[in-house]
Amino acid sequence: MTCQKTSHNFTKIAFKPLHTNLFNIVLLSIFLTIGSGKLYSQEIKNKKKPLATVKQTDKPATAVTDTIKLDTVRPKKTFLDGKVKYRAKDYAKIDQKKKLITLYNEAELYYKDVELKSGIIVLNYEKDEVYAGRIKDSAGVLSQYPNFKQGSSEVQPDSIRFNFKTKKALIFNSRTEQGEFKIKAAVTKKENDSVYFLKNARFTTAADIDNPEYYFQTSKVKFIPGKKVITGLTNMVIADVPTPLALPFAYFPMSQEKSVSGIIIPSYNDSNTRGFSLQNMGYYFALSENYDLTVLGDYYTNGSYAMRFESAYAKRYKYRGNVNIRFENLINSERGYPDYSKQNIYNIQWSHSRDTKSSPTSSFTASVNMGSSKYFKQSINQANIGSSLNNTLSSSISYSKTFSTIPQARFSLSATHQQNTQTEEIIMTLPTLQASIDRVYPFVGKDGVKKGFIKNINLQYNLSGKNNIKTTDSLFFKPQMFRDAQIGMQHTIPLSTNFKVFKYFSATAATNYQETWVTKTIDKNYNVDQGKVVNTVVDGFDSFRTYNFTSSLGTTIYGTFNFGSDKRIQSIRHVMRPTISYSYTPSFEKYYDNYSVDASGRLTDQYTRFEGGIFGAPGKDNSNIVAFALSNTFEAKVRDRDSTKTEPKKVMLLNNLNFSTNYNFNANGKDVLAWQPLLISGGTQLLQNKMNVNFGATLDPYALDNNNKRIGTYNIDNGGSLFRMTNANLTLNYSFSNKGTKDDKNVQSQRNGGRKDDLFGTNTDLTDPRNSQFANEKDDDKDVISEFFKSKIPWDMTLAYSLTYTNLQRENKISGNSVMVSVNMDITPKWKGGVSTGYDFVQKGVTFTQFRFERDLLSWRMAFNWSPLGPNANWNFFIGIKSGMLSDIKWNKRSTLNR
Repeated sequence: MTCQKTSHNFTKIAFKPLHTNLFNIVLLSIFLTIGSGKLYSQEIKNKKKPLATVKQTDKPATAVTDTIKLDTVRPKKTFLDGKVKYRAKDYAKIDQKKKLITLYNEAELYYKDVELKSGIIVLNYEKDEVYAGRIKDSAGVLSQYPNFKQGSSEVQPDSIRFNFKTKKALIFNSRTEQGEFKIKAAVTKKENDSVYFLKNARFTTAADIDNPEYYFQTSKVKFIPGKKVITGLTNMVIADVPTPLALPFAYFPMSQEKSVSGIIIPSYNDSNTRGFSLQNMGYYFALSENYDLTVLGDYYTNGSYAMRFESAYAKRYKYRGNVNIRFENLINSERGYPDYSKQNIYNIQWSHSRDTKSSPTSSFTASVNMGSSKYFKQSINQANIGSSLNNTLSSSISYSKTFSTIPQARFSLSATHQQNTQTEEIIMTLPTLQASIDRVYPFVGKDGVKKGFIKNINLQYNLSGKNNIKTTDSLFFKPQMFRDAQIGMQHTIPLSTNFKVFKYFSATAATNYQETWVTKTIDKNYNVDQGKVVNTVVDGFDSFRTYNFTSSLGTTIYGTFNFGSDKRIQSIRHVMRPTISYSYTPSFEKYYDNYSVDASGRLTDQYTRFEGGIFGAPGKDNSNIVAFALSNTFEAKVRDRDSTKTEPKKVMLLNNLNFSTNYNFNANGKDVLAWQPLLISGGTQLLQNKMNVNFGATLDPYALDNNNKRIGTYNIDNGGSLFRMTNANLTLNYSFSNKGTKDDKNVQSQRNGGRKDDLFGTNTDLTDPRNSQFANEKDDDKDVISEFFKSKIPWDMTLAYSLTYTNLQRENKISGNSVMVSVNMDITPKWKGGVSTGYDFVQKGVTFTQFRFERDLLSWRMAFNWSPLGPNANWNFFIGIKSGMLSDIKWNKRSTLNR
């Protein structure tokens, strides 16, 4: 027996058959003594000499052929058919007599796909077995637990016994992970590479398998790694207290794939208006790695039901998107009662984006949000005031293609949808065609320099075609919707140039030619019998042509006010960009006709047959307008408080301050006034760019008569001031946090048409409350609390204020004055809370209010959401396991929306 001191260098062992003769033992001892931990054995073949038998007779001798008898005893096979590598910190002891190799302290052994690390490892190379266990440290505490890894399976037991030939193992107090599951068993028998039998096992998704906050206890388990777990009688244990929740047997799928198909367990609820219900029941289809499908449904005992289809799809470097289709059949009360009602509502959402790398010359995008105008107001599965107050639903689907021609050509095809949820009016374009040819500079020389009036002359060609549909909710996708469609096409050829005037002024000049084709016009006639003007739609091709002229002149003026380098504010920089523009459109009276308004045949009012057209109508009167605009920015150089910095820092005082108005030369002083109101708008950012301030005002130079109608008399000539403020507004938005930049997390609310912040509360999908109401934080970002009074409490706040003044007809009142606030904070390391509320100072009432609380229960999550006021008043309580594998283990209780 030889004891060999080893380092952390690996030692390889190659095993071959051993015979029991003395020569082999001596030879083996020599190699074990001389070699550096390597065991060699050499098979000695004992060749038997052939026997020959010769018989003496009177006859001549004849040759007799010797026969060689073959050895029928088969040689022993090598017990290991691969190399074994090992190392240990203290020693590697080889016992030739017992055929044992003992590795002690930080021992490691590698054979094929088997990796074994432990405090002590004993290899029996005669029985083809290995044993691993713990060792005691200097304090007498057991440490260095075995870690057995074979392929993708990993086990961390107290001890293990493994046979290399049969691949069977006996494992004590094993600990293993399979996806989100953590499994611990008193005794584990490894039958083969794919089947394990466990006795007295527990499995959980808790982080600490030895001290979990909950687990499932069972006496018998059949475990197939990466596929499934089949158990006998299973009991749920919470905080080491057995619960009455038990199953005679259980089956847990454990696919290595990201997701597997499965049933979604419903939750139970009851309602005073719709009865008892099963909600959020359905099935999840993992159709492929590129797309999936979730089918969910609700059923109420009064006959109401809801269906939802949700699908997400993606292909790397190609595209990604998702589709949500929701339908609800809502029945209120019971048939025969006076408050009985029944209606169907639906909503369709589709989002699609294409990776630009897949095709740089083309793109396809989709953003669809359409359905019943009352869906977000009456849905029993959506609770978000921002979505329900939204008056507009919009959608857009577009495809574009760029052609590498000279000049370059572009083409796009799109479908749009605009829906007013108040009037239930729907406007759609199915489709819109846009095509254009890039600008052409016909007077540019071979050097390609575009300088001056002539060389900058350019023209291009644009084509726009539309199929415009205007309908309502009740007629949506019915034959009348398509009969009322308007089809048209417009060709545009702009011709423009730009040049410098007096070196510091930039001038532009352009003319635009348009030709419009339509398929429907109108004919107006006065009907004597009816006593009114009758409009008749005329089907057929028609067209009109228009043109106009525009020009502009602008410059940039820089002004700097220096106060000295020793001052706190060293200088203020003012940038002004004045612009004056002129536009002229001639009269196209030739497209206008007269119609009779009385029985005498007297002709008065004029109309154009293109009235109400898809691209508008040609103007009857010429337009002769000059416009004025002035934009300003103010920036300061401020000495930095940090004395080590030599350069002053720049601070934006006013991001923009804009003035604009125009003068109409064709004004008659009665119906048409020359000056338009002066529009003022501006904005800036304060408090380290955390507060956005925007303001605006409208100043009218004309006075009002006794009927509060604008007249052609200036307000200053009527005894008033130079301008009369007709309206003004101010908005403040302030977001701040001690956690850094606050992320916009209300994505679904924005997709529904609401706000992306949580001033109107978080978007609550009542069909699936498993997602956190707060921003998800990484474990690395959480503060470690060492002392209670010095602990950091993360929080964030969003504050908004709006003020509106109205004086159009001498109201002189504050028409809007409200404040909204949203606060989220970590009350304790495990408790989160939030509130969204506000106050309307004009209506003198509290605006939408929502309280939200959430408790982190390690493997579980508990959440409570309460909106106490208004038609959206509701509450929702949820507690369930976080893990997606056990997401159906939950309890959800909520009130029914008062809709």
